[in-house]
Amino acid sequence: MSPPLPEPAGPASVEDPEVIEERRKRRVRGLIALLKDPNLNFRWQAAEMLGPERDPEAVGPLIEALKDPYVDVQWLAAKSLGQIGDKRALEPLLEASASDNKWLREGAAWGLGKLKDPRAVDRLIVLLKDMKTRVRKVAAWALGAIGDRRVVPNLTESLGDPDATVREAARNALLSMGAEPQEPAGSPSPS
Repeated sequence: MSPPLPEPAGPASVEDPEVIEERRKRRVRGLIALLKDPNLNFRWQAAEMLGPERDPEAVGPLIEALKDPYVDVQWLAAKSLGQIGDKRALEPLLEASASDNKWLREGAAWGLGKLKDPRAVDRLIVLLKDMKTRVRKVAAWALGAIGDRRVVPNLTESLGDPDATVREAARNALLSMGAEPQEPAGSPSPS
C-alpha cells in the first residue's frame, strides 16, 4: 500500500502590508542603533545595509556616520546616502568629497552621482584630477550619472587620463549624455 498523499495546500497566505512595513521599520531602527555600536564590524555593516532600505529616517544617522573614526564606516555611509537619494545628504557628501582619505572621497563621489544633483558638478570636476585612480573613475561615472552637458569638455579631457579605467568611465559618461567621445590630442590609445 502506498503512503497517503499530502493534503493540498490552502491558498498562499499574503502578509498584511502594514506588518511587512512595521518589520522593515524595526529593521531600519536596529541598523541605525548599530551605527553607534562599539564594534567596528557592526557599524560598517549597518552603514552598508541602510542604503538599500532607502529610508529617510536613516539620513541623519548616516550623515553622522560620515565622521566615524573608521573610514570603512565613512565610505559606506556615503554610498548609502547616495542610494537613499535624500537631498539633505548633498552638503555633507560635498564636504566628505574633500576628505584627505581616498576611500571617503570615492564613496562621496559615488553618493553624489546617485543623488544626481547638478550642484555637485563643480566638486566632481575637481575629483576628475584626483591623485587616486579610483576617485577619478568614480567622479567620471558620477558626472555621467548627473548628465549635465556642461562637463563634456572635462570628461573629454579625462579621455587622456593615464589609466584605462578612468578613460573608459569618461567615455561611458560622455556616451550616456549623448556626446561623441573625441580623444584629446596626445592621449593614450583606448584599451
